[in-house]
Amino acid sequence: MTQKLIGVAPSRRAVLKGAGAGLLAAGFAAPVWAQAAPVKLGFQLHRTGIGAAYGRWYERTAQAALKVVNDAGGINGRPVEIVFEDDGTDPKRGAEVVEKLTSQHNCDLIFGPLFSHVVIGSAPRAGELKVPYLVCSEGFHVAGGMLNRWTMQPGITDVRAQVSSMAPWVLANLGKKVTMVFPDYAFGHDHRDFFTAAVEAGGGEVIAQIAVPPTETSFTRYLPQIPRETEVLYHVMVGPAVLTFVKELGEFYGTGAKPQIFGFIDSLEAVDIASPGLEFLEGTHFWEGHCRAQQADASEHEIAYRAAVGVDANGASVSDAKDVSTYAHMFSVWETLHIIKAGMEASRYQGTADRQKFVEAVEAMTDMPESLAHVQGDKVFNGKTHQVFGHQFISKVEGGKLVKVHTTSIEDSMYADAVDYTTQSF
Repeated sequence: MTQKLIGVAPSRRAVLKGAGAGLLAAGFAAPVWAQAAPVKLGFQLHRTGIGAAYGRWYERTAQAALKVVNDAGGINGRPVEIVFEDDGTDPKRGAEVVEKLTSQHNCDLIFGPLFSHVVIGSAPRAGELKVPYLVCSEGFHVAGGMLNRWTMQPGITDVRAQVSSMAPWVLANLGKKVTMVFPDYAFGHDHRDFFTAAVEAGGGEVIAQIAVPPTETSFTRYLPQIPRETEVLYHVMVGPAVLTFVKELGEFYGTGAKPQIFGFIDSLEAVDIASPGLEFLEGTHFWEGHCRAQQADASEHEIAYRAAVGVDANGASVSDAKDVSTYAHMFSVWETLHIIKAGMEASRYQGTADRQKFVEAVEAMTDMPESLAHVQGDKVFNGKTHQVFGHQFISKVEGGKLVKVHTTSIEDSMYADAVDYTTQSF
């Protein structure tokens, strides 16, 4: 199913009302439209399949960012349109969606996919079609050199950076004998490989690695594999059964002794942490790419973004407290759309003949200071590897809420380049 959204040029009075005034005050000017065709962006959306919970909020975030961009004058004086296509969180369909958005809808570029197996299955087709493909995925496949010059990840950090920067804190504060539970596909394998390496480099040991199919619906046969001598249980899970996973984990340990628990918030994205059965999480820790609960030190940009995407201080929809967001990840859509705007304006993008110039303009980017365009915080983009680096957050469950207890530096997450895409031909 295709869905098309285009921002309509509002009146000056409409722009200055309500939240619009706050966004303009944060640095955006009122729109002045050129007499030109819209910039057409394709969005590869996980509307169905195991990524549907993310897809729902990625779409809402894209719509909110689209409004901000169009209210500020669009791109190069042209209004911006987004065409959404569902890929079913499926690699084969993903490649077909890339083809459709490029060849049938004539989109200028494509952005938005999250799940790594879909990105890996889709990026080769983007390269063949010579269409910029900006992913919001976290996988190391971009920076690792697996893909191509047309594929970039400028709006979210990757798993290698995330786990490398946090491992020292985990070892120093929680324990050194670690058991890992992770999904058995590319994203989970990045966790397995890079966290294991980081633990060993820090003098710790991963004593067990438990791989679980991402489509699994019950986890009781996996949990007994956790060794009794485990000091830290590291878990990251995805898919529609994440709540089941965490509940069964709590039932497995009951009220008895249990290891320190460190999870990636992926295991609870779109899930209310105060849900019945999750009481055992009190005192445990989570990685968050962007803090779900509004923190005491939240910036004006973070507060404006939260309002624009319709999320309350607890991380749920302002219209339905039971509709919990995928807040730790969806900022990547917002930031990627603003990077698209910056890249197109730097390259003076006029049409598909300028796609190469757009890629080169993004490759030339470096520092990305926190702003309304970069609401998660400061970042540094590596044009050679097509990967952005930024801060990571560790939160502790206190009183049923996630409270930030540690922020990594950007330098903590950096690693040696594995590829230089700028040396590759288009």
